[in-house]
Amino acid sequence: MDLKKTTRLAMLLSISIILSILESLIPIFSFIPGLKIGLANVIILFIIYVYSFKDALYVSILRVIIVGILKTGLFSITFFFSLSGAIFSIFFMFIFKKFTNLSIIGISIIGAISHSIGQIIIAIIFLNNMDLIYYSPYLLIFSIPMGIIVGLISKQVLNEYENLWYNL
Repeated sequence: MDLKKTTRLAMLLSISIILSILESLIPIFSFIPGLKIGLANVIILFIIYVYSFKDALYVSILRVIIVGILKTGLFSITFFFSLSGAIFSIFFMFIFKKFTNLSIIGISIIGAISHSIGQIIIAIIFLNNMDLIYYSPYLLIFSIPMGIIVGLISKQVLNEYENLWYNL
């Protein structure tokens, strides 16, 4: 990997960490534990579209680890919820981007839904409680508008990036 790409990915990682921490400070959705807009996924979608699946995976896992160290505690249950959600969402966003004609908004919705599914699976495993499956409709229903919001922002970011690139 060249130095320019490494530097850009490091900056994108920093932005995703800041977005994650800032978002955790906003108690907008505190009535449903674990529910967030997922603003850091704007960066992950950008990396998937501009760089690669592998780069997005690295940045997302590093973000979860660093936020875990700074905020939630490394290897806490919250850390594993975030990690599983991140891995599920990147995997499914990549698969749907590669094999379908969904727009970035559709890919974002897939990411939000799969993030919630990853969290529910880990919660059931870690807490050894199948009743948590009843929590999934709430997370999945809210995943759709959150995915739309992140998708719209991501679309705008990509448009601005392309405009900047072509105007250089």
